Amino acid sequence: MPKKNKEGVIVLSALELDILTVLMGGELYGLEILERINRARSKVGINKLGIGSLYPTLKRMEEAKLIKGEFREPVAGEDSPRRKYYKLLAEGKTAISRTHAYRKLLKQEEGIPIPDGKTSPNTFRFSSSRGDKIA
Repeated sequence: MPKKNKEGVIVLSALELDILTVLMGGELYGLEILERINRARSKVGINKLGIGSLYPTLKRMEEAKLIKGEFREPVAGEDSPRRKYYKLLAEGKTAISRTHAYRKLLKQEEGIPIPDGKTSPNTFRFSSSRGDKIA
């Protein structure tokens, strides 16, 4: 289940935000979501998302009413399996907006390099004083 802060506001993980962002473009089934996220991740050198991480996250997001999943039968004459399509709900849109607002506020108040909503937070890499990479 996505976490809520003490005020009851949902705090999204990077993966949850990635999924919601992809669904802003319209309804997609699970493997389409996976492909779109992995295409973007490969462009910035982030490890690919595995199917074993995607579906449990989608289920938790459905339970939190951020997204809605609906099974659909294939179109007559198509030789494809039944698929579950996901769509973004109003609570998901609100969670995106609040996450972006939080990141902006954190960036302003702390003066640290936090993404402005255009990238996932794990695209930033920092080095320690010893030169070690810190993700």
